[in-house]
Amino acid sequence: MALIITGKGFIRDLEKTGALGTYVPLEGGYEGRYQRRLRAAGYVTLSMSARGLGDVGAYLTGVHGVRPPHLGKKTIGNEAAVGMVYYIPPIATYQLEMLPPKSKGLVLWIIEGIILSRIEIEYLANLPKQDSRLKVVVEMGGDRVFSWKNLIETVAAA
Repeated sequence: MALIITGKGFIRDLEKTGALGTYVPLEGGYEGRYQRRLRAAGYVTLSMSARGLGDVGAYLTGVHGVRPPHLGKKTIGNEAAVGMVYYIPPIATYQLEMLPPKSKGLVLWIIEGIILSRIEIEYLANLPKQDSRLKVVVEMGGDRVFSWKNLIETVAAA
């Protein structure tokens, strides 16, 4: 019976604050249960790693350029010798545009959030204020039990 009840407080706090910092047991499994509860509540979840995000604001809400690895091949001509720049649409904005009509919103679930800087965490904490359909969950570290708090409080504690 405990699994049926698990998640209601988490979803309520996420809807109230918009951004949560979580501490998960290192053996894993708990975050999947909470993601499943979010999907059952009507949210679409998008999991991503904090490693390799680069400029968080540009990656999530702005069109940004990337260069794929050149693997030893170089371009010839007026372009840079390291390869062409390919422009990618913003991840969060694109996902929000493609939400199903009856969806409550999009939850960005970011793992390995411990490597993010204080400014990046503050940006993620303020991101739900730009669009009320967007929620953010950042895994900030390990703990013995699954616990969470407001993402702004995790910045103050760091």
